[in-house]
Amino acid sequence: MLHRISYFVLFASLIAGVASAANDPFVGEWKLNPSKSTLIDVMKVESAGGNKYVFDLGGGPETLMVDGTDQPGVGGTMLSVTAEGADSWKVVRKKEGRMLLTANWTLSKDGKTLSDAFTAIGADGTRSTTNYVYQRTAGTSGFAGTWESRNSATMNFAFVLKVEPYEGDGLSIIDSTDGLTMNVKFDGKNYPGGGSNAPKGFTGSARRVDQDTMEITGKVNGKTGLTQLMTLSSDLKTLTMTQRIGRREPNILVLERK
Repeated sequence: MLHRISYFVLFASLIAGVASAANDPFVGEWKLNPSKSTLIDVMKVESAGGNKYVFDLGGGPETLMVDGTDQPGVGGTMLSVTAEGADSWKVVRKKEGRMLLTANWTLSKDGKTLSDAFTAIGADGTRSTTNYVYQRTAGTSGFAGTWESRNSATMNFAFVLKVEPYEGDGLSIIDSTDGLTMNVKFDGKNYPGGGSNAPKGFTGSARRVDQDTMEITGKVNGKTGLTQLMTLSSDLKTLTMTQRIGRREPNILVLERK
């Protein structure tokens, strides 16, 4: 679920004037405050006949058989879906033989709710679990349909973002939980990202709007996956990020300085 491999953790920051990035007020560690944030996630599952389905988990369509085998997914990953029961599927994503995530999907008896116990696995084996609850917005039965989660996620870990200088005049935005690093400079050019879970062709570009606001664009193989507006509070203690991931309503992420 590329929506949690995850685009909602591709963050960015701002370089003030021509000062060194080391002196930038965004450098530091920031902790997500879920109670002040608006987190929306949408998944789509479409039946393609028989045991074949088209999944769109946030990173574009992936077509595969629900038979438990590893099959090509987005960003150079391998994806498998196993039906463990009529109302229970297990989703596993891997990259270069290493497991990136597992997700256990369970349908409610009336078929209107999907519970997702999602676990991200870091390069060092560290696991972080988030429990999502999705409501059906399209489709009538089974897992096929459109599912939306709105401020339902329960995290059993603290999400922390690190912002560090990058090549003197840029910034690296590091999410160690999901194994993603976005490197940006404020010249509008695309710079390669990194991290153990970064999809192939992952890049970021940034533009300064004003002294306290900047805009970034995240791409995979040249295709835009995310645009984000980030604003620093006047007391330099809060980052507010308005994040759009190919849908009408944005995520509003509020992080506080540690």
